[in-house]
Amino acid sequence: MTDVANLWSYLSTSPLLWLTATVLAYLAADAVARRLDNNPLANPVILAVLMITPVLWVTQTEYATYFEGAQFIHFLLGPATIALALPLWDNRETISQSVAPILLALLAGSVTAAGSAILLAQAFGLSTEVILSLAPKSTTAPVALGISEAVGGLPALTAVLVILTGIIGAVIVTPLMTVLRIKDWRARGFSVGLASHGIGTARAFQVNPTAGAYAGIAMALNALLTSIIVPVLVRWLI
Repeated sequence: MTDVANLWSYLSTSPLLWLTATVLAYLAADAVARRLDNNPLANPVILAVLMITPVLWVTQTEYATYFEGAQFIHFLLGPATIALALPLWDNRETISQSVAPILLALLAGSVTAAGSAILLAQAFGLSTEVILSLAPKSTTAPVALGISEAVGGLPALTAVLVILTGIIGAVIVTPLMTVLRIKDWRARGFSVGLASHGIGTARAFQVNPTAGAYAGIAMALNALLTSIIVPVLVRWLI
């Protein structure tokens, strides 16, 4: 038993252990989601979190220790964000034919996402730091963390809120759009990409390639616009 405890003490401090655990958890979660025909409730991100969390709790592993391994995956968020330019380029002809609707939808969605978060947080009496952390929740993680830090929020809290926003959007987007009778895949994809960034975009690609492409477009444009409007809204509303 002592040898096992000593071995675990050694392995638990290795970044490679938690990197491997994270990758394996996601692969297992993705396999489960595929087996369930990509049901919205079987989101791979949700399932992976549910797999990793009890392991960290049982082993009493601190987040800082876990993140030493997970940071390698976190680093890939940067290149992934830059790669969002590809859907823009691939769909440039379609976009050029509907610039006005896209820009109007983008402006309305970005202002609503950030503004409603700030106003609701104020209504519930949350602290200023929490409000500032909540404001950029609907944009992709690398951009949201930068915005949060710039306006005086807590980047760690923002990261959690960004993930929750993405998961909620990915789960409810399909049934919500069906209830609202929105059948245009461009509109469906654009709305979820704007509101729920990468996780919502991944879900859109699972449902329809056109929806996925427009979700990627919305995600990229929203990242740019949110970085501009959040500081402005913070000055006006806080």
